[in-house]
Amino acid sequence: MHAWICDNPVGPEALTWKEVPTPAPQAGEVLVAVKAAGLNFPDLLIVQNKYQMKPALPFVPGAEFSGVVEAVGEGVSHLKPGDPIAAFAGVGGFGTHAIVPAALVMPLPKGFPFPDAAAFLCTYGTTYHALVDRAALQPGETVLVLGAAGGVGTAAIQIAKAVGAKVIAAASSDEKCALCRELGADATINYTSQNLREAIKALTSGKGPDVVYDPVGGDLAEPVFRSIAWRGRYLVIGFAQGSIPSLPLNLTLLKGASIVGVFWGEFAKREPKNNAAALGQLAAWYAQGKIKPVIEHQLSMGQLKEAFDLMAARQVRGKLVLTNA
Repeated sequence: MHAWICDNPVGPEALTWKEVPTPAPQAGEVLVAVKAAGLNFPDLLIVQNKYQMKPALPFVPGAEFSGVVEAVGEGVSHLKPGDPIAAFAGVGGFGTHAIVPAALVMPLPKGFPFPDAAAFLCTYGTTYHALVDRAALQPGETVLVLGAAGGVGTAAIQIAKAVGAKVIAAASSDEKCALCRELGADATINYTSQNLREAIKALTSGKGPDVVYDPVGGDLAEPVFRSIAWRGRYLVIGFAQGSIPSLPLNLTLLKGASIVGVFWGEFAKREPKNNAAALGQLAAWYAQGKIKPVIEHQLSMGQLKEAFDLMAARQVRGKLVLTNA
């Protein structure tokens, strides 16, 4: 097998494409022939040694992937060679093969393309956990989605609409806002050309959003939290802008609002039955056409460094997927 090896986590430039021995699955594991892998922001952080999970060196990055089971380890009874699957394993996806615990594998329903499956688990799992589980989003409520044209942002628009909520999508360009409207957003805000607080006030008749979905962080967080509705829920998804904001906690008191952390990977490990139920609902929505990953770029697995360059330049709307021939 071949894989991208990280033995010096200083950034994507240090990754090397190497031939390595194909491992055999141990008890509770499966060997997967990788067909496609999704690129996520944590994949960049992990090869820069900036992510909360720090794998032992050397490792193969790539948290999210899809493919076909080639072999199963002892004790694995619900999967067999030939089964199409998707997996979120944290690492291992950027290669031709990967070992993954069977418990982290989602069997794919018939007709689920591998590129879509590789852009599905992390993005939609995170977003469902955030909006439905953590925020208890209700039909008729208003959701403000920051970074709305990105991978999790586009998923948030679709899932919020599937729940029956009103969506205000905020993004950094008119082009990205147009994509958000195509996905079903009720209104959009270009936060590079509009005053964010004034736009939120106008679009919510002064009430503010009931739920804020924030994968961006940085200097957007405080003005948005100051605009949140009474009993609002502010979902902390990530920090794509780079800096972790510091919010004055008196704002939570004044607004009767909650700051809610979202860590889907840990949720999936700690609450596997709840996670399986969530993924089942997501698969049903996919089959019904209510949700579908936005994939703007599809590159070959050998173009991983080019993929990271596109991500760093913020040139990815939706998701970027790498495929093996």
